[in-house]
Amino acid sequence: MKNFFTGNKIKILLHILVWAILLGIPLYFFQRWDVGKDFIWIYYLGNVFNGIIFYSNYLVLVPRFFFKSPKYKYYLSVLILLTCLYFASDQTNEFVFKHVPGRENTEAIQKHNDEKKGPPDHGKDFGRPPFREMHLFNYMGSALFLIFLSIGMRVLERASQTEKLQKELEKEKLNSELAFLKNQISPHFFFNTLNNIYSLISINPEDSQKAVLRLSKLMRYLLYDSEHGDTKLSNEIDFMTNYIDLMKLRMNNKIRLNVVFPEKYDDKNIPPLIFIPFIENAFKHGISYREKSFIDISMTTGENSLLFRCVNSIVKVREENEPGHSGIGLENVTKRLNLLFPGRHELKINESDKEFEVLLQINFA
Repeated sequence: MKNFFTGNKIKILLHILVWAILLGIPLYFFQRWDVGKDFIWIYYLGNVFNGIIFYSNYLVLVPRFFFKSPKYKYYLSVLILLTCLYFASDQTNEFVFKHVPGRENTEAIQKHNDEKKGPPDHGKDFGRPPFREMHLFNYMGSALFLIFLSIGMRVLERASQTEKLQKELEKEKLNSELAFLKNQISPHFFFNTLNNIYSLISINPEDSQKAVLRLSKLMRYLLYDSEHGDTKLSNEIDFMTNYIDLMKLRMNNKIRLNVVFPEKYDDKNIPPLIFIPFIENAFKHGISYREKSFIDISMTTGENSLLFRCVNSIVKVREENEPGHSGIGLENVTKRLNLLFPGRHELKINESDKEFEVLLQINFA
């Protein structure tokens, strides 16, 4: 009963509306066609018993016994309920009909006609069905209909609640997995950036100080600004720009870098740290200080879409100061895209002997 009254208000309003129609419209027709008050009493008393059957099964028996084992407790409870209410309704009808004006005269006339006709010819005339048998037939028909109706409604509501709970569990799982993946990216990014600054200290101490300052801004974004769910596209572009500027401090003339970010765009909300693993991967594995190499980074935006492209050369000889493992960031961002934009993104990774290309298109609508 607690679930019923704390559930959706629409469900309660529908129950009220059905009962208003069930009780109001017949009263209008009874008054319009001048039907006797005794039939009104019979009709409304019948609805009272129907309501008891429906809500007893809907609110008590089905939740308490139908969805649990053993099932015989439910069937036994329904049988007891219908039996008790049948005798109660039968006695109520008898009481009402005894007080109907003119009922005695009608019964006397019917009895006199039956005696005058003699015993009925079973081959030709089946006679009028007895009142009690007709009441039993009508009662059982309506009672079984209400029992199955209430069971059906409860089953549908239970299925809806189960589906809702499943979606909530999937949402919690999604949030937990996203948090785990995002927390993996931050240490990985920090580790690689510290390696770059370490290699820069011995080359240019002044630039290394600038690098530390830029790193502090990047870490502020990672630790604080990106912890509140989605961020603005402008913030993400600023973060990528600062990171690229930090990486440029250790580049030489043999490396060609081309970066194109849009100047005017719709500043939509976007999950943080979606693009940085691709850029980080390009700087980590796509540049060489001994031979010519390149990195091309670009982004274009449409009304409801975004296209990111990152292309880098493939270095044949790994630099001595580069660690020998990779791939955490790319693997995680692929999982994040599948979780955040299911069916609304397309990620293509093309690799040849000379270059590595990433194409990411995100559809916001």
